[in-house]
Amino acid sequence: MTTAQRTHPIGARLGAAAGCALVVVLLGVGVTASWGPQLRLDADVSRALYAGDGRSALVQTLLDVATAPGYSVARFLVFLPVVVWLVRARRWVPAAWVTVSVVGVGLLNSGVKELVGRPRPQFADGGAQLSSLSFPSGHASGVACLVTTALVLAWPHLSGAARRWWTLAGVALALLVGTSRMWLGVHYLSDVVAGWALGVGWTLLVVVVVQGVRWTRA
Repeated sequence: MTTAQRTHPIGARLGAAAGCALVVVLLGVGVTASWGPQLRLDADVSRALYAGDGRSALVQTLLDVATAPGYSVARFLVFLPVVVWLVRARRWVPAAWVTVSVVGVGLLNSGVKELVGRPRPQFADGGAQLSSLSFPSGHASGVACLVTTALVLAWPHLSGAARRWWTLAGVALALLVGTSRMWLGVHYLSDVVAGWALGVGWTLLVVVVVQGVRWTRA
């Protein structure tokens, strides 16, 4: 194996996961402590991006499509065949970490929601319709987990150009889903950013702990 093909040290993965965890903690503390600058930015961005009450059926349909990849069922539909294939190929460790990553991110997100206890934005056709809590965004964490898991699985098999293109596509998908939550008026900016960080950080942590994959240098 050449130097360019050696795996990244575990410390780099842990460092990335720790950085993501720090983002979630800092934003969560800002919410619970009612830190003015963060709350004002959240409110301003929410008002600027909200698609509005009484939006047309076409706009609602487009927003529903944009936000769909963040649902838990989307992750399960994507990765269930992958896990089945890994099990049939007797690749037990990758099958284990993919399962833990995809299932666990939803449970972790729910736990953080209960810990922070932030209400939804109170738009009539947005967050006011939902009784669930707002921080962090489950859709944002779900799509970030989906993208990160897919990239980690595929990374050793992709060329340098393919890695760049698929990474850009994954980032674009995560941005679309996260932004759609604010268009719909059901999340604040810090909810979405924390969700992205939670999804990426959780997946990387699972990879490190289970050690089911090997990353090659780009």
